[in-house]
Amino acid sequence: MKVLKKGDFLVIVTVAVAFVLSIALLFSFSKQGSRVVIKQNNKIVYNQSINKNNEFDTGTNVIVIKNGVVFMKNATCKNQICVKTGEISKKGESIVCLPNKVIVEIK
Repeated sequence: MKVLKKGDFLVIVTVAVAFVLSIALLFSFSKQGSRVVIKQNNKIVYNQSINKNNEFDTGTNVIVIKNGVVFMKNATCKNQICVKTGEISKKGESIVCLPNKVIVEIK
């Protein structure tokens, strides 16, 4: 069994700090999105400002846009991963419901 030396410990701590800092920087530089695009069966069914409060029903999913955030209120799929995703608001974030072929993207 090998015992960690002082240099090994320093490398581990440095890598851990670098990882935490990179995650923090990634979140702090993410830009607020301006549009919500909802696709169903690969076709755009909704494309509006993220600042326009609305509730959109695709027939299988209900998407809520409120106060600059978007979330899936409910869905007919079994696993509910899309509902559990929570709120999104930054450019590039998305909520996907694979069983119902619904994608919500922030642009």
